[in-house]
Amino acid sequence: MPIHNADIAVIFEEIADLLEIESANVFRVRAYRNAARTLQELGKDVRAMAENDEDLTRLPGIGDDLAAKIREIVETGHCAMLDKLHKQLPSTITELLKIPGLGPKRVRALYHELDIHTMEQLQRAVRDHRIQALPGFGEKTEIHIADALAVHAGSSSRFKLAVAAQYAEPLATWLRTIPGVHQVVIAGSYRRARETVGDIDILITAMADSPVMARFCSYDEIAEVLSHGPTRSSVVLKCKLQVDVRAVSPESYGAALHYFTGSKAHNIAIRRLGQERGLKINEYGVFKGQARIAGETEESVYQAVGLPFIPPELREDRGEIEAARHGYLPKLIELSDLKGDLHAHSRASDGHDTLKKMAQAAQQHGFEYLAITEHSSRLTIARGLDSVQLTKQMDEIDRINEQLQGITLLKGIEVDILEDGSLDLPDWVLGKLDLVVGAIHSHFGLSRARQTERILKAMDHPHFTLLAHPSGRLIAKREPYDVDMLRIIRKAKERGCYLELNATPDRLDLLDTYCQAAKDAGVLISINSDAHSVLDFDNLRFGVGQARRGWLEKQNVLNTRSLQELRPLLNRTMS
Repeated sequence: MPIHNADIAVIFEEIADLLEIESANVFRVRAYRNAARTLQELGKDVRAMAENDEDLTRLPGIGDDLAAKIREIVETGHCAMLDKLHKQLPSTITELLKIPGLGPKRVRALYHELDIHTMEQLQRAVRDHRIQALPGFGEKTEIHIADALAVHAGSSSRFKLAVAAQYAEPLATWLRTIPGVHQVVIAGSYRRARETVGDIDILITAMADSPVMARFCSYDEIAEVLSHGPTRSSVVLKCKLQVDVRAVSPESYGAALHYFTGSKAHNIAIRRLGQERGLKINEYGVFKGQARIAGETEESVYQAVGLPFIPPELREDRGEIEAARHGYLPKLIELSDLKGDLHAHSRASDGHDTLKKMAQAAQQHGFEYLAITEHSSRLTIARGLDSVQLTKQMDEIDRINEQLQGITLLKGIEVDILEDGSLDLPDWVLGKLDLVVGAIHSHFGLSRARQTERILKAMDHPHFTLLAHPSGRLIAKREPYDVDMLRIIRKAKERGCYLELNATPDRLDLLDTYCQAAKDAGVLISINSDAHSVLDFDNLRFGVGQARRGWLEKQNVLNTRSLQELRPLLNRTMS
């Protein structure tokens, strides 16, 4: 079975979990977590690199030992180290780490003191009130675990968009090679650029004698075939992602694509518009009585109800139909509109490449500028810079800019916003920078009022430019901190500063609804990669997808400006 980057990342994450439960060296644990993150977000196919005998140690955070393990996994599908750890600890124990409030130390205590290593055992222990008797737990913790278990039980398994892409896009490419296949498109929430997807819907058109369904059901990554028919087959991949493939006739292709792209609420609203005109709209077409009058293209479906084409990312029944009816649908931003990136890291902090290599990679993506924004000194885990180190980097950027042609490095910092709202570095050094990116990396559990006031105070700082990953969420790992985002948006408008849409697949932060609120308030958004290596600029496509869901147009995005247009916008905040 072909091994995807995400498959190797899962193995490394499990190794890190088991090592942490066993109190292994913190740096060793971190190495596996960083490698897993690199692989989940990497645009290049590591399996192909290994098979082509490329040097895997050139990847961020991958040394000789991890490179050897990647080759082992690619060649065998297994990792001997993980097998060894499974002999020491039950493989099911890592599931407990998915429960909020159960970190490795508590999981270790539950295992050693109560022999708990499955969700079912944990549920019984909560029911029998055995957990509160353990040192370091107590009644409140037991109640919290009970609540978290209930939420976990009711949640469905979803895949982050970038992870789903690692499985869906190669499958779609493979389907296109099957004889008789004409069109292949990934529909559903994937096409709408939702930050997570529950399953994958693929539509195809093909000749009647095409073996596409039989070939699909023999795909070597399938764990289970749920159904197999001439026009529809459904499978579950070994990664547990369900994939449905539907073959439709060319005259129904547009109607089927519209139907299976969704959202459900959007489709219902379109069908109602059709009913008002005496039309029936379904996945087979648009019908007037028994006659099919449209459906070959999506455009024809919308034309039948008097609307222009509505981009997939907007189809959530959040005003897009009214906007289409009155002619004010946005002309959504495209990836090619970006002129630069205002949040990136180099080897000086927790990045993996030199300033010059980062600049060259950004230029290859068509950028005019790249802001280098290392972490500030408070974030010691990321080797943050103090004032002296930052000053030296500014001098280095000046020297490199003299050598570069066609791209400019901007001097910045990702400065920690401290608990009281002050910034982690003094004014004398912040005032020398082209931009100051403020970020929260601690005290996520403050009350809504305190967290909001903390950020508002930081934004009042005379050198504050941009609020990074504004909600602090990590998809499926950490909930957003409690903050009044509408007050933050109003403050950005008042202060003349900006908000970031962080394109890191784990973040995709701002939320799409807040992007739209910022647009309505006249606050510019910067779509940034938060790149920690030359490979991370590829993730900007996911950030642009989120921006499109938030109705953003080219003029609503700060870094669609040329460098000449950008500098005055940065300077107005540095006063």
